[in-house]
Amino acid sequence: MKFMKLGSKPDTFQTDGNCTRYVASDLATDVIVHVGDAKFYLHKFPLLSKCARLQKLVSSGNEGNGDEVKIADLPGGASAFEVCAKFCYGMTVTLNAYNIVTSRCAAEYLEMHETVEKGNLVYKVDVFLNSVIFRSWKDSIIVVQTTKSSSPLPEEVKIINQCIDAIASKASVHVSKVDWSYTYNRKKIAEENGNDPSWNGLRNRTVPNDWWVEDLCELDIDLFKRIIMTIKNKQMVSSEVIGEALKAYAYSKLPGSGKNVIQQNDLVKYRNILDTIVWLLPTEKGSVSCSFLLKLLKASISADSGETVKMELAKRIGRQLEEASVSDLLIRACDGEKTIYDVHVIKKILDEFVTQDENSVAEMENGCEIQEMIRPGILSEASKLMVAKLVDGYLVEIAKDPNLPLATFTGIAEIVSSYPRPAHDALYRAIDTYLKVHPGISKSERKKLCRLMDCKKLSAELCMHAVQNERLPLRVVVQVLFFEQVRASASSGSSTPDLPKAIKDLNCGSYGSSRSQTTNTDEDWDAVASSEELRALRGELAALRLGNGAMQESKMDRAAISKMKGLIMSKRIFSKIWSNKAENSGSDSSESLGSANHDEVKSTPTRKGRHSVS
Repeated sequence: MKFMKLGSKPDTFQTDGNCTRYVASDLATDVIVHVGDAKFYLHKFPLLSKCARLQKLVSSGNEGNGDEVKIADLPGGASAFEVCAKFCYGMTVTLNAYNIVTSRCAAEYLEMHETVEKGNLVYKVDVFLNSVIFRSWKDSIIVVQTTKSSSPLPEEVKIINQCIDAIASKASVHVSKVDWSYTYNRKKIAEENGNDPSWNGLRNRTVPNDWWVEDLCELDIDLFKRIIMTIKNKQMVSSEVIGEALKAYAYSKLPGSGKNVIQQNDLVKYRNILDTIVWLLPTEKGSVSCSFLLKLLKASISADSGETVKMELAKRIGRQLEEASVSDLLIRACDGEKTIYDVHVIKKILDEFVTQDENSVAEMENGCEIQEMIRPGILSEASKLMVAKLVDGYLVEIAKDPNLPLATFTGIAEIVSSYPRPAHDALYRAIDTYLKVHPGISKSERKKLCRLMDCKKLSAELCMHAVQNERLPLRVVVQVLFFEQVRASASSGSSTPDLPKAIKDLNCGSYGSSRSQTTNTDEDWDAVASSEELRALRGELAALRLGNGAMQESKMDRAAISKMKGLIMSKRIFSKIWSNKAENSGSDSSESLGSANHDEVKSTPTRKGRHSVS
């Protein structure tokens, strides 16, 4: 740390321990100066020759008593006045980064200018600041920290502005030109630990782009904001480094990211920090990570920040949502909310993500023609796929909430329903979890819920699970069985059976004109499958798998027999399920899978008890 010594006479200031200070001298003191609780017994001549304000105070004399002066609002208090008094006596005074601001402000208050005497204290301090302090990174940081306790005077004498500009200028210097000492905010490498004898300090060290970040984390939010704004205005530091500075400051000042619990008495303080950090975020996408933005959003909800702050964060998160993880999205709801997680803010984020794609096509009017201009790369297929998988995983977690409304669950799922997914396994797990946690939902609600997934995109493992799942409507179980049969037939090399009209109706969720007259048919399809029906369907699926595996054996006759058995059994199952419904379906009855005699129809099992087999 740099310092400056003024004066050459020995320090003869003494104290009696009762806030009384005096100069050891043969000459009797002729003035008493009260500074706060301290009392100084001094001589007029050295003081008045350099301090214009003391001249005025003594001359005014407090109604005739010119031997006693009271100063109640001196910046820096008694210690700063002592520095000024010693300077007036010519005694040795040491100035450094810790006392330079208070000394400068006290000298300004006492009017120790060049007009009073050449080489006065204000001039000497300014020279030291500009030639030494502001050229040192660490001293500049110390100085700007000391300004918060020095009244508004540092602003008036522009010390703070000068110090902020000096810090911002050094932070904006290219790393190749950084040759001063600084705080290295990373784990020490082997050379720095002294393990490498050839290490030669800074000359062999690669200076990181964010070398200055950690030191600024020690500042109050107001000073930090002013420095960051000055750095941004110089336009020499990348948005990524600015983002790193904001991230480091947030982690150092805000509560831990575990529960994000903020005490009531600290609420205003933390809210101010949050709002400032959000306001300082660079506009460039990717300047901060999506995970950090989500942490800020969690903290803003916990601190009860304004809607403007929350919406700004939601917009920024939506622009880079593909970077997020499921755990990032699990934001706890505020106290008093019925749901466990704040699903509404996630919906806003998803809406913002989708809006990017909708806004990617802009129309420009050129004369009488309208040209369509497309911004390339707004949302790639990879981004859509990543967000679709993210939403599926998120749905699995929020489905465990017993208070989550079905409309909220389906609303989130439908936002990304058009995005491509190679598999719907995660979506199936989310739906199954919701059905398990919400057993009391109606048949129509189950039907609406199951329409979210495509049975053709379920893996073989989950197809087997679906056939055994008593929570699913019967139509979904039949769809799964049929598409598994189609898959088995295709993989074995045989011709894929045509999709019956009944299955087509199940897929599109609509019915023909003849079926629309039979409400009982719809209710049966939407009902949950009984244990007996599921047992029959499981046997069918097992037969399909055995048939498919047998085709790969060397004995073609056994393969053919297995395949035929599978096809025959599937026809019987479908005929058994649709037999009662075909009587009222008119033309549809001719398109049902296979033909079944009335004896088989009579043997259709009734639905009674429900036994979980999943």
